[in-house]
Amino acid sequence: MTKATVRGRAGTGTSARQRTVAAAVRAASKRAEKARESSLGEEAAATESAVADEASGSGTGADAEAREQAKGAVRDEAGAEKGAKPARRISGVVTAVLAALVVAGLVAAAMLGWEYREDQRTQEARTEALAVARKAAPEILSYDYRHLGRDFAKARAHLTGSFAGNYRKTTTKVVAPTAEKYQGVVTATVAKPPAGGAPAASVVSASPEKVVVLLFMNQVTNSTQVSGPRLDLNRVRMTLVDTSGGWKVSALDAL
Repeated sequence: MTKATVRGRAGTGTSARQRTVAAAVRAASKRAEKARESSLGEEAAATESAVADEASGSGTGADAEAREQAKGAVRDEAGAEKGAKPARRISGVVTAVLAALVVAGLVAAAMLGWEYREDQRTQEARTEALAVARKAAPEILSYDYRHLGRDFAKARAHLTGSFAGNYRKTTTKVVAPTAEKYQGVVTATVAKPPAGGAPAASVVSASPEKVVVLLFMNQVTNSTQVSGPRLDLNRVRMTLVDTSGGWKVSALDAL
């Protein structure tokens, strides 16, 4: 009985060791498999990482090249814009200068044209007013007591403005009574040079609307107050203005 028990225990110990060894073998086999799987996973991960790096490197290179190309295009565009701006500024300045020159030329031409027309009008005024003055002066300064009304009316036809009113008052209140009382006759003429020529009258100042004329007048007076004709040499300044009725005398002053 005792021996059988020993063998049973021995058999039991042997079986236990066998199981332990088998478990150890299985564990070692699992560890080896895990190691192989881990090694394969690391290799795959390394491969994937390499592929990813390569892909990333390729993508980065392509992106870098694209960026460089974009930067180059921007730089080229910026350079072209910088080059175009001065050109546009120069073109704008040239255009402004040319426009200013054209405007200045037009203004100068307009001014020259205006001055030319004014000069022409002034010359015409000088000629016309001088002719009127030579005709008007003798009629304004002459009268005959036998027909004062007619003489004064003829004189007033040459007058204008306030001077016409003053002339009427003077001739009515002073000249007419004196001429009738002393039978006065005054004959006025524009003096002429001894050698002949144009009457002694000249333009002092002139504009298209107003002319001042200086005249040398000879006045011969006959009346009951003098024994014979009396000659008076007078200088008069006559102002004429252009009116709707032609050149008229607006002032007459003895000098």
